[in-house]
Amino acid sequence: MIVAGFGFRSSATVESFTDALVRAQGPEPNLFATLDGKAQTDAFSAFCLSQNLPLRTVSTGDAQRQKTQTSSESSHAAYGVGSVAEACALAAAGPGARLLGPRVVSGDRLATCALAETAR
Repeated sequence: MIVAGFGFRSSATVESFTDALVRAQGPEPNLFATLDGKAQTDAFSAFCLSQNLPLRTVSTGDAQRQKTQTSSESSHAAYGVGSVAEACALAAAGPGARLLGPRVVSGDRLATCALAETAR
């Protein structure tokens, strides 16, 4: 299973998420993931509905237990993780999951996406 994890600013749009997912250039995801506190954002909810994929929310504590490939000062300051997108993808994919690459940033710099694959 492939999980697309997302991190984003509150001003992100459906287009921000779509662009970040396209830039991730990986296999089609089976599931989306983001932090509990971000999941109900209007634009993110609309994006999930438009893609017709389920969403798994991740607690900040679960995200903080993940080892990310990249590190953002703003993610560390706000959530205590190197990358919200990477941490959410890994946490939602479960034990033994691996990132398919580092997070990518949407062209408008409002959303990030990372893909993780569940352990086989």
